[in-house]
Amino acid sequence: MITEIEIEGFKSLEKVHLKLGKFNLFVGTNASGKSNFLEALRVLQGIGYGFKINEVLNGKPKSATSEVWEGIRGGSRYAAFRATSNSVLKSEREIKLTTVLSTGTSQHQYSITILGGGIGSEALDGEEHVLFPPLVSFFSFLGKDPQSPFFQTHEKVKRALSNMQKLDFDITILLTYSQASVAQRLGEHGENFAALVKSILADESSREAYISWLRQLTPMELEDVTVLPGALDEPLFALKEGDNVLPAPILSDGTLRFAAITAAFFQSDMPDIMTIEEIENGIHPSRLRLLVELLKSQSGGEKGPQIFATTHSPVVLAWLDEIDYKTTFFCRRDEKTGASIIKPLSEIPRLVELVKNQSLGELFTEGWMEAAF
Repeated sequence: MITEIEIEGFKSLEKVHLKLGKFNLFVGTNASGKSNFLEALRVLQGIGYGFKINEVLNGKPKSATSEVWEGIRGGSRYAAFRATSNSVLKSEREIKLTTVLSTGTSQHQYSITILGGGIGSEALDGEEHVLFPPLVSFFSFLGKDPQSPFFQTHEKVKRALSNMQKLDFDITILLTYSQASVAQRLGEHGENFAALVKSILADESSREAYISWLRQLTPMELEDVTVLPGALDEPLFALKEGDNVLPAPILSDGTLRFAAITAAFFQSDMPDIMTIEEIENGIHPSRLRLLVELLKSQSGGEKGPQIFATTHSPVVLAWLDEIDYKTTFFCRRDEKTGASIIKPLSEIPRLVELVKNQSLGELFTEGWMEAAF
């Protein structure tokens, strides 16, 4: 779990320092910096995988040891912050990421400075390490002594960064047959969705919990969830309502998306960190309360993943509790420099007082938050 992060010089994030929780929600207008924050996490994930910096930023084709890695939007050319006017940033080519990670009972700090296509500096718990050529992180290498404290810390932090799952569902993938028969984890765009559901249904306790969530979503009487076999026994997601079996291709986009998000919380190969963009996509406003409950409840406790999600929906905000304000972050762009300013709702002056008489969603829709800081 990432408990604290500082990002300098990455895309629109000139300098951002946030303290994080298990459920972190980012809200703001288009191009306010929400997606850029998630892409900074993706950079850390690629570094944890041991990819070269150029591969992390620009992408990597499938190899014998790794799947296809999609680089960040714009690649290395647009990775560094570019001010629209005078900026306090010393070098617009320098990107610095610093994280505080909780791994079990211990905390560790990892920081990296990226210069162009290489690494300018890298440190773990304050101890700096230099590699030549500086194209890859020290996470690409194993320590000499597996019993040494540094090696053990190195492996914990490497796993904490790399065991991250981005969920950016493609509906055309969710409504088709899975290539695998069973699966322990969803693909980034929803690959093997039906195969994962098949695995969930095979476990009685997971089955009941999964179906319980889906029953709350649909106004129809949902009897069961099933998978239909294809010609080669490949699975296809389907719902049962009374005597009707409804295969994925005739289900609504919102139903499929909610079913896939819910399935992600029953993966046997659960990630430590999960990122989801625009969680409200395709889901009816009357069911967004259910989505908020799902994300908050499943990220709670020690075993649940840490969640980073974005939204444009005032309805989602309306269902938040005051306790969520510390890790719900409002994003906006500075008109002079173009830099993103990100603050938790708990630090916006008078917000807690105002929501006693007006909903948080209304304050967001009216543009009050943008003018508040």
